[in-house]
Amino acid sequence: MCLAVPGKIIELFDDRGTPMGRVDFEGTVVPICLAFVPEAGVGDYVIVHAGFALNVIDENEARQSLSLIASISQTVQPNPDQTETDR
Repeated sequence: MCLAVPGKIIELFDDRGTPMGRVDFEGTVVPICLAFVPEAGVGDYVIVHAGFALNVIDENEARQSLSLIASISQTVQPNPDQTETDR
């Protein structure tokens, strides 16, 4: 299963003609290709998959998605009594 994650654009730059941005994912900043979202700017939230921003979303939608992802990750924590081969 693939998961696209929302992040906030904190900086725009160009890499050999490709529009790029530094995107903040809850404290982790990653360079992301913005070629598919030319309308995106600093302060915008984007949905990112495999290093590419796919969509611009509003802050409320981003916060809801991050909250849902956090709650899912809490429910699927591995059982500490299981070994790697049991999982």
